[in-house]
Amino acid sequence: MDLRSYIPLALLIVMAVGFAVANIAMSLMLGPHRDGPTKRIAYEAGMDPITPARKRFNVRFYMLAMVFLVFDVEVIFLYPWAATFRQVGAGTPEAALFLGRIFFFLFTTIVALLYAYRKGVVRFD
Repeated sequence: MDLRSYIPLALLIVMAVGFAVANIAMSLMLGPHRDGPTKRIAYEAGMDPITPARKRFNVRFYMLAMVFLVFDVEVIFLYPWAATFRQVGAGTPEAALFLGRIFFFLFTTIVALLYAYRKGVVRFD
């Protein structure tokens, strides 16, 4: 293996790290240094915080996040499958196996959605 082929990659990594360090250093050197009690409070969408940051969330919030991840991962896996399915010969046993695998994958995600629905994850009161 020729290590000279990795020189562009190493150069790109050095440039990215150098750019990040230079931005932080220049910001610290050239930026304003005003500090005070107003600067120290948490800023959330232009409103003053009225509740503590350690407030407990409903479990349904986390369940909904998990359902989102299930379907987000599904889309991530469906795109490459769709791109390669066009290259599989139509009517071949390989195409049937390829299609069967994606139907099984879709079936499992539908089961996950039904489970979440039965648990009341997608129902907001």
